[in-house]
Amino acid sequence: MALLTVCALVPTAGGAVAAPPAVAPDGSALQAALDRVTATGAIGAVAEVRQGDAVWRGSSGKSRLNGRQPAPANGRFRAGSVTKTFTATVVLQLVGEGRLRLSDTAERWLPGLVPALGGGRITVRDLLQHASGLPEYTDGLLDGDAPRDRFRTWTPAELVRRAVKDGNRDRPLLFPPGTDHHYSNTDYIVLGMIIEKVTGRSYRTEIDQRIIRPLGLRDTRLPSSSPFITGPHSHGYEPVEKADGTLVPVDFTTVNMSVAGAAGEIISTTADLDRFFRTLLSGSLLRPAELREMTADTSGGWGLGLEIATLPCGTIVGHGGGTPGYRTVSFHTLDGTRQVTVDWTDWGTDADAGPAALALMTAALCPS
Repeated sequence: MALLTVCALVPTAGGAVAAPPAVAPDGSALQAALDRVTATGAIGAVAEVRQGDAVWRGSSGKSRLNGRQPAPANGRFRAGSVTKTFTATVVLQLVGEGRLRLSDTAERWLPGLVPALGGGRITVRDLLQHASGLPEYTDGLLDGDAPRDRFRTWTPAELVRRAVKDGNRDRPLLFPPGTDHHYSNTDYIVLGMIIEKVTGRSYRTEIDQRIIRPLGLRDTRLPSSSPFITGPHSHGYEPVEKADGTLVPVDFTTVNMSVAGAAGEIISTTADLDRFFRTLLSGSLLRPAELREMTADTSGGWGLGLEIATLPCGTIVGHGGGTPGYRTVSFHTLDGTRQVTVDWTDWGTDADAGPAALALMTAALCPS
């Protein structure tokens, strides 16, 4: 699983299904489901489930690979590509304020940044729904999910250049803008740069002042080049190959996530992510027109900064994320009345806690 790519755990979106009414979470059943996440390869796992006004929060497993302390239920973690929904929300707020248009091109705001053939036609909408055709900048930067230079500070311009240039030559787009879809972290690095161009302030400042502070997300931050997770947290590990070919776990909790930027650097908690999505889906962060744009599935499972899927009980929206040592899924009903956020740490070539996390998510969002 490449760094920051979406956690492909959810079925493809389909027709709308009527959602059942919210009921109180079954704590014992949810705990058993969370325990299956650690039983199938995760070192530790934490989750929060909200059904109406009722909340269940739990943890399973350990905070360290060889430790004894349990994973903290209120622990902070790197949520990876869930950052994209925060970035998209700011972009759509700027659209609602009339400072930006979805039809604006990247070239208008960032002249010469994406010079590849056809790059001048890439729109803000294309970037939001991964329809730009821009190549992935992370190619060659990672071993698995782990950055090869874990403490290097990257600028957004450096990351975009990796995607659009091969030496001094322009790299071609994967397809003409707007004609196809291909998940690319490069899209959101460019969006972060557009936010700065429009507002005169960094995307970090805009997310902080427009979302994190107003919502009281006290455990959420964009760390920039700081490599540390402060406060209670579990440790994340990546397999590293030794000279003899064996794989050993290396603690990657401390890492400079400027390599992810506006596409995936955020640190948060299950409670903060549920609060963010609940506020977003209630219409408190966006005008109705922009929220409809964000949640409309016009590209086979993608809204604008959201993944859209269908479970047996109805349509869900949210985002997944993966960073060195951490995996996150945060999904919610369209009205925000039923929510689940799960994060787990795993290690090992045979570890695959994803299906168990999907089962927990389904149980939380489609209670019997």
